[in-house]
Amino acid sequence: MAAVAVFALLMASALAGAAAGGDIVHHDDEAPKIPGCTNDFVLVKVQSWVNGKEDDEYVGVGARFGPKIVSKEKHANRTRLTLADPIDCCRSPKEKVSGDVLLVQRGKCKFTKKAKFAEDAGASGIIIINHVHELYKMVCEKNETDLDINIPAVLLPRDAGFALHTVLTSGSSVSVQLYSPNRPVVDTAEVFLWLMAVGTILCASYWSAWTVREAHSEQEKLLKDGQKVIVENGGSGGMVDINVASAIMFVVVASCFLIMLYKLMSSWFVDLLVVIFCIGGVEGLQTCLVALLSRWFRPALESFLKVPFFGAVSYLTLAVCPFCIVFAVMWAVHRHFTYSWIGQDILGIALIVTVIQIVRVPNLKVGSVLLSCAFLYDIFWVFISKRWFHESVMIVVARGDKTDEDGVPMLLKIPRMFDPWGGYSIIGFGDILLPGLLVAFALRYDWAAKKSMQTGYFLWSMMAYGSGLLITYVALNLMDGHGQPALLYIVPFTLGTLIALGWKRGELRNQWFKGEPEKVCTHMHMRPLPKNNATSPVDSSIS
Repeated sequence: MAAVAVFALLMASALAGAAAGGDIVHHDDEAPKIPGCTNDFVLVKVQSWVNGKEDDEYVGVGARFGPKIVSKEKHANRTRLTLADPIDCCRSPKEKVSGDVLLVQRGKCKFTKKAKFAEDAGASGIIIINHVHELYKMVCEKNETDLDINIPAVLLPRDAGFALHTVLTSGSSVSVQLYSPNRPVVDTAEVFLWLMAVGTILCASYWSAWTVREAHSEQEKLLKDGQKVIVENGGSGGMVDINVASAIMFVVVASCFLIMLYKLMSSWFVDLLVVIFCIGGVEGLQTCLVALLSRWFRPALESFLKVPFFGAVSYLTLAVCPFCIVFAVMWAVHRHFTYSWIGQDILGIALIVTVIQIVRVPNLKVGSVLLSCAFLYDIFWVFISKRWFHESVMIVVARGDKTDEDGVPMLLKIPRMFDPWGGYSIIGFGDILLPGLLVAFALRYDWAAKKSMQTGYFLWSMMAYGSGLLITYVALNLMDGHGQPALLYIVPFTLGTLIALGWKRGELRNQWFKGEPEKVCTHMHMRPLPKNNATSPVDSSIS
C-alpha cells in the first residue's frame, strides 16, 4: 500500500496546478491586433431551425474582425441560412442574398476576403465550414488595411458545418441564430468543489493525527507495563516519511511524468491511466471503508486469512475488496456518461485521504521544500511552458486534449450547473494532496503539543488553505475561465501562515527541525539504592 501511495503522490504532483473551468474567451497576444481587427476570440452558439422547427445547436468561434456578436439570445435575430455561390466565397457571389447568413467552405482565400464579398452581396453574417475537426482562429494579416467589415463571421468545425450543408442541399429551409452568452461570475460547481477540497483535507488530517496518536498511546501503555518498544517511523508503522531529497525528486520525476503524459496523450494512453487510477482508487476506497467499518466489525478486522501473494488479510478487508473492485470497474466502463464524475470524485477523494494518512511530512523544513518546489513547478508548467511548447502543458494534459475524454482521471470535477457553455470545474489531485500533507502535519503537532484549536496551528492552516483556494477561483473567473496554477495562491497562504505563526510564538525552530514539541520522559527508571546506605544523603545523591 505504501508503494501505491507514493505513486499516487507522484501522479498528483504531475497535475498539481490544473484548476480550470473551460475556456470561452481567448486573449491571444500572438495574433496581430490592428484597427478593425481587435475582437477577442469567443465561442459562438449557432442555433438552427429546419422547416420552422428547432433543430441542433452547434458551437463555433468568432473572428478577430467584424462587429462583436451579441451575448443574449433574446437580442439575436433568427436569419435564413443560404449556401454561397461560389461555395468558398473567394469571389463575389453571383446573386444578392438580401440579409441572409451565408454558409461557405474554407477554400484557399483569406477569412477577411470572404467576409467582404459576403457583405457586398448583402449578407448579414457568414458561417465558414472548416476543413478539419479543430477550430482555427480567424485573424488578420499585419499588412491588411481594408478591414471595415460590418457583419459577424463564425467558424464551425467540419462535422457541424457539413451537417448544416447537408440539410440545405436536401432542399429544406434553414434559419440560424448567432449569439455568444457570457459565463456567470460564480458557478455553483466552484462552491461545491471548494467544499469538497477543504472537506477532504479536513478528514485526511484528522485521520492522520488520530493514527499517530493511537500509535503513541500504545507505546505509552507498553512503556508503563515495562515492555521493550521498538519505534519505527515515529511510532506509526506502515507510514512513509518524506525527506528533503525525496521532496525535490518528487518534482523532478513529476515533471518527467507530465512531459510523458503530454507527448503520449492519446486514447490508448488515457485507457492506461484509467487502469492505474482504478488500481489506486480501489486501494484507497478499501482502506477508507475498512477504517470506517472497523468500529462495528472489530472481530472481522482482527481475524486473518492467508492469501497467496498478499499474505495475511483480514476478513473485513476480504469482504470490502470485491465491492471496491466492482465500483471502480463500473466507473471505468461508464466514465463517458454524464454522471460518471460522481464515481471519479469518490475514488479520487478516497485515494487522496489514504495517501495523506500514509505519506507524512516529518517537519516544517521538509514541508517548505516540498511546497516551494511544487510552487515553482506549477508556475513553470502552466505559464512558462508556453514559450517552448506554444501551449500550457499542464492545462492541455488536464483537459485531455488530443483524446475523446473530458480530461485525465487524476482530477476532481463537478459539472458547471448554470454555465450556458456547460463543461466542468476541475482541480488537480496535487492542489489538495500536497498542501494537505502540510495541514496534516500541523494537526499532528497540535495534538502532540496538547494545543487547543485557537492556540494551535491546524485551524489557521485550514483557513489559509481555504482562502488560497478561494483566491484561485477568483483569479480563474477574472481570467475568463483560463486554467490557473492553484498552488501559486495556495502555497503562500498555507506555508506563509505556518511559518509566521511559528516565528511569532517562538516555536519555529522546533517545528522546522524536529517537527514535534519538546518531550519530557516520564518513564525513567532510577537504579535502586543499597539498603545499608539508604539513609546516607551523600550516597543517595551519588546514586
